[in-house]
Amino acid sequence: MTFEQLGLSADILRALSEQGYTRPTPIQAQAIPVILDGKDVLAGAQTGTGKTAGFTLPLLQRLSTRPSKSGRRTIRALILTPTRELAAQVGESVATYGRHLDLEATVVFGGVKINPQIQKLKRGVDILVATPGRLLDHVSQGTIDLSQVEILVLDEADRMLDMGFIHDIRKVLAQLPERRQNLLFSATFSGEIRALAERLLDAPVSIEVARRNTAAESVAQRVLRVDRGRKAELLAWLIGSRDWRQVLVFTRTKHGANRLAQYLDKAGLSASAIHGNKSQGARTRALAGFKKGDIRVLVATDIAARGLDIDQLPHVVNFELPNVAEDYVHRIGRTGRAGREGEALSLVCVDEDRLLRDIEKVIGRRLPAEVLEGYEPDPSIRPEPIQNGRGQRAGGRRSEGARRGGRPGGKAPGGRPERAQVGKPARVRSPARDAQGDVDGNTPNTDNGNRDPVMLASGDIKVRRKGGKQGGQSGRRSRRGGAFG
Repeated sequence: MTFEQLGLSADILRALSEQGYTRPTPIQAQAIPVILDGKDVLAGAQTGTGKTAGFTLPLLQRLSTRPSKSGRRTIRALILTPTRELAAQVGESVATYGRHLDLEATVVFGGVKINPQIQKLKRGVDILVATPGRLLDHVSQGTIDLSQVEILVLDEADRMLDMGFIHDIRKVLAQLPERRQNLLFSATFSGEIRALAERLLDAPVSIEVARRNTAAESVAQRVLRVDRGRKAELLAWLIGSRDWRQVLVFTRTKHGANRLAQYLDKAGLSASAIHGNKSQGARTRALAGFKKGDIRVLVATDIAARGLDIDQLPHVVNFELPNVAEDYVHRIGRTGRAGREGEALSLVCVDEDRLLRDIEKVIGRRLPAEVLEGYEPDPSIRPEPIQNGRGQRAGGRRSEGARRGGRPGGKAPGGRPERAQVGKPARVRSPARDAQGDVDGNTPNTDNGNRDPVMLASGDIKVRRKGGKQGGQSGRRSRRGGAFG
């Protein structure tokens, strides 16, 4: 099958041809005709299979072939994403595929000044890509009108639930017209996503092109056993001795990412860290340098596991296994994209045996493990507790309530079960501003006291600690759980 057979317009086909694309991926081949027909969709496909184009292409066609009801340029399509990086990636895709169409698009997310976004919105926008927190900041200021939205896309919907965005999604839905087309795209197809679909979608077409929580077959996965205190040493040796030129490394905590990047830099391997505590400018520069080859190693936390689209990335390393097994799939999905080959290597110490078992249960297979000469684990070393970096016990899965962004067990205050009441009006409070009148940092719209982790307006994470003190994921336990010098 070709894109021409899917009924896409000549202008969109021209843009695809300029990118060298002629044949759709399975998720695109199934989703595009359904979306063009105006139906609601619940679509799931493993990471790296072209989900973004699966909704972007038909969305562009529907908007370009139907004039605005108001006769002026208003927001007719809203695409919500959980992270800044994913929002930027989707925005690039919209611009690339819609370059020959008379449509305007923009991206809004936190971590940058809001005034330039306001000016762009004033000039008129057809397609808006946004993170929920910053979108609600604009709503509270009256700088955005969502009453004409015809198509709503929730991209990486499972990640939004994992990160506790259900409350913000409710607030956004309250700003939208009742009659609209709804599209839920997700890397995984969990029971929670199906439950959300039942509440939000109208007779949706369900599309799933791969078994849930599966990694691409083109990714070679293996485990290296090593002591916790020698992980950084082993990683540096692997990168240097095997001449790896582009490596994405995942850690559990922001503090751990910073320390590892510094260690690798001192070892003569250009490295940079990317996580929620970094400014948007720093994150953008690090990612750009990594893509160009100026930075050899990019060290990231799970906030970056979605939305990092790096062409032909050859190596992903789990320096530390994720606390939540499903995140393993998203991490290694950064390599082996679009059928290309890739390698995913996990450095596993004695502390992480339970995490490894959980991962193998989720992916339905045993990962081959080996020990490198000179790095044999010391059998006398006992397991230590693992830092909880994302609001759940180490080695375990999040509770149903935590996945939905509510209290443990899914209870609302007073013991009532939480329910996603779609369309119920929600009061949006005005955000705090800095001296220049720009929204800066954590705003009332996203710092909800009844969920852990706490989401910032930018889509970043802060861990709410006992006693009311908030902060990042560093601390004494992270120093115990991942020391490497």
